[in-house]
Amino acid sequence: MNSKSAIQQYTLSSRQADVAAASPHRLIQMLMEGALEKIAIAKGHMERREIAEKGKAISWAIEILEGLRMSLDQEAGGELAANLEALYDYMGITLLEANKENSGEKLDEVSRLLKGIKSAWDAIADDPAVLAMNTTTDSTIVSASVR
Repeated sequence: MNSKSAIQQYTLSSRQADVAAASPHRLIQMLMEGALEKIAIAKGHMERREIAEKGKAISWAIEILEGLRMSLDQEAGGELAANLEALYDYMGITLLEANKENSGEKLDEVSRLLKGIKSAWDAIADDPAVLAMNTTTDSTIVSASVR
């Protein structure tokens, strides 16, 4: 096993352990962080004209957004969940356009939108309802998207 492969394996094992120990609130934070990371990586590949790698990073970000969309509880979330679903769909479409048009501006737009959602999500971490939710953990959504 070469050193790059060993580092990748260590990172994968570390992330899997983080997912297993994370609260539901933290799992969503991890998804958002992962999507933001993949968008930043895609932008770097775009700037270096590494087309295949850019496409992979954008596809991965879209998969993560789909995980976020699937995690929404439409019944409990009502209008807020519906609005987030529409926004996640918009971000996925915008990422596809960014890939097709090689548009760093569209990557930046999705990153700004996602950072806004993440900021609000981070702000509620100490809310009593969130703390109560954190007593049970279901990592199935995140484990598929955080690699």
